[in-house]
Amino acid sequence: MAEKKKRIWLSSPHMSDEGYEKRYIQEAFESNWIAPLGPNVDNFEKELAQKVGAKHAAALVSGTAAIHLALKAAGVEQGDIVLCQDLTFAATVNPIIYQNAIPVFIDSNFETWNMDPEALAVAFAKYGDRVKAVLVVHLYGLSADMDPIVEMCKEYNVPLIEDAAESLGTTYKGRYTGTIGDYGVYSFNGNKIITTSGGGMLVSDDEERIEKVRFWATQARDKARHYQHSEIGYNYRMSNIVAGIGRGQLKVLDERVAKKRYIFEFYKRELVELAGIEFMPINEWNEPNCWLSCITLSARVRPNDVIEALENENIESRPIWKPMHMQPVFEEYDFVGEGVSEKIFRNGVCLPSDTKMTDEVLERVCNVIKEFWVNKK
Repeated sequence: MAEKKKRIWLSSPHMSDEGYEKRYIQEAFESNWIAPLGPNVDNFEKELAQKVGAKHAAALVSGTAAIHLALKAAGVEQGDIVLCQDLTFAATVNPIIYQNAIPVFIDSNFETWNMDPEALAVAFAKYGDRVKAVLVVHLYGLSADMDPIVEMCKEYNVPLIEDAAESLGTTYKGRYTGTIGDYGVYSFNGNKIITTSGGGMLVSDDEERIEKVRFWATQARDKARHYQHSEIGYNYRMSNIVAGIGRGQLKVLDERVAKKRYIFEFYKRELVELAGIEFMPINEWNEPNCWLSCITLSARVRPNDVIEALENENIESRPIWKPMHMQPVFEEYDFVGEGVSEKIFRNGVCLPSDTKMTDEVLERVCNVIKEFWVNKK
């Protein structure tokens, strides 16, 4: 029986070679700061905010929790309309439902794979003052075209929330994604560009709102000697151990971004001549982190063909996110657009983009795809 080839992962955790994470965790153990909150949490908030150019940050248990509290901080309540990007993961949308609000899904365009400003304008015209927030996503580390989106939100006096869960380290016209709107959300889930195993961060220049988010995230406990609560709160604060991992990971963020971009360029160089393959769009105003290297297929080869060919060689890949308006749980909600998000989904593949991949490993992935292309002719 042939020996099974070593697994190649889509995007797995990558701790620093220097062991930065262990040092911060060890400090937490030595000082007995094991419970939630502590010096690592405070410093992780400060260090990440300083890195991206935000004034304030709140460390939370997940990116989803950060979106939830961003919506709450923006004043989104029951029955309000939130204009939300259609091409994304469900974690972007679920918090809208937590607030008993109503998502309206906005199509993408091919130029960015992200929210189409023209479709957004149609949705604003349709729903008017019922719109209480816009939730844009920077998919796979690609920045949305933010200028027209920001302009519309200002025109309608609507808060703008950036789901930058996949785009930490990405810039739009020199500014980090997550710092362009009113609120920015980052995720440190196990597959993200840096990870704390789980965790998230909400950033904003509004100090009062971030303070309120910290209050809600610690069970909304009033300032009283006894346990008193005047509002509903949540158990959303990051632990001191997890934050220690984050502080260590933040030190290697630039290295991880450089490696992700290298992986993307490697695939482009090796696969560009295969008929029917197009790579995700990189615009001149966008310096993406290339969290995942993604392609679309226009030939008779379909995404599942490529995914299965790679899986047969013990290589992980996956489809593009299935748009939210196509999800059974969200089928009752409105969709505004021309179906671009669905076309990207039906033709898209996410290639393995693990920052531990060597050139040899990348060549193995490319050779499987090339061989499949030859045999498919």
